[in-house]
Amino acid sequence: MNKNKELVIILILGALAAIGPFSIDMYLPGFPAIAADLHTDIAHVGLSLTSYFIGISVGQLVYGPLIDRFGRRRPLLFGLLLYMAAAAFCAFAPTIHWLIGLRLLLALGGCVGMVASRAVVRDLFPPSETARVFSTLLLVMGVAPIVAPTIGGYVTALLGWRFIFAVLFGISVLVFFAVLRYLPESKPEDKSISLHPANITKKFWTVLKDQTFRSYAIAGSFGSAGMFAYITGSPYVYMEILGFTEQQYGWLFGLNAFGLIAASQFNRVLLKRRSSADITLLAGTLQFLTGLLLILSSAFGLIPLSAVLVLIFSYLVWQGFIFPNATALALEPFTTHAGSASALIGSMQMVVGAVASGLVSYFHDGTAVPMAAIMAVCTSIAFVALLGAKINPRVAPAVS
Repeated sequence: MNKNKELVIILILGALAAIGPFSIDMYLPGFPAIAADLHTDIAHVGLSLTSYFIGISVGQLVYGPLIDRFGRRRPLLFGLLLYMAAAAFCAFAPTIHWLIGLRLLLALGGCVGMVASRAVVRDLFPPSETARVFSTLLLVMGVAPIVAPTIGGYVTALLGWRFIFAVLFGISVLVFFAVLRYLPESKPEDKSISLHPANITKKFWTVLKDQTFRSYAIAGSFGSAGMFAYITGSPYVYMEILGFTEQQYGWLFGLNAFGLIAASQFNRVLLKRRSSADITLLAGTLQFLTGLLLILSSAFGLIPLSAVLVLIFSYLVWQGFIFPNATALALEPFTTHAGSASALIGSMQMVVGAVASGLVSYFHDGTAVPMAAIMAVCTSIAFVALLGAKINPRVAPAVS
């Protein structure tokens, strides 16, 4: 594959994978406006984020076997069409309950890009290159969390929160035609793959039993869940407790995303000198220590509350190293069923993320403690999983 074609493919895959973050990050600054317009509170608006995580979790498990059976493009185009329809209806949601349900449909459409992008990387690039490609992919994906909250803040202030979903609709249309025109089929239809529920369950179980997959999928999932806890809790912590405006929140959110992106790109340099496993363990250790400091800052007051800004930035920097390496290591044992493995790791990330998001809303008490506590617990579990991967490296042959 020549460099120009590789660049085009990575840009499209990055756009597909970015639909999920864009759908989350862009409407975060609109939480207060949504709550006021729909006569509810921010905690209930947060449930529309939780429903989105649930939709992504379930949807990825459905799309995984489908993209192995029918190839990558056909399920991908179907999912994007569903996303377009859901985005259009979200703009006219009359109540918070409607918005929560429509966000679920939005996730069921958009999550196909997350599954397909990981699977296509595994299709087209050798295992030794996947961590590098995922780091590059994260650079493209990272445009979303940098610009989305800023755009969302200005759109909410100038036009109202409903226009956020009009923008999401327009983005999905552009991505749909880019896939249709420029993304090649990386895996042809395979009629030998059964879609019988029993066979699908068996394949998922086979993937889950692989020790390498299990350790790094758990580490990646809980690391991401800590980030989702931050996403859910940060609108209240930043705007209500610390007093930032919607626009300022968007800029701070973008700065944190920039830290994650910068780390992912530095990861490409480190991969020339250190293994993915070593980098992931070091980053996981530092993220674990950052989580402990978050608790000291928010719960016990041993560190100024303003330090939360620096600690969250650090937390996301370490996540920038964990995400590409843990994903590459988890997918490394699989070839034929890369779609199912991609779906399972993505679903695990979203299930744990949905739980973390829901817990932040459930324990909402007017302080930063729920967000910080969930972030600390998540990174602690990820750290234990990484230690397990280091102590018990995989010795079994790769799974097809």
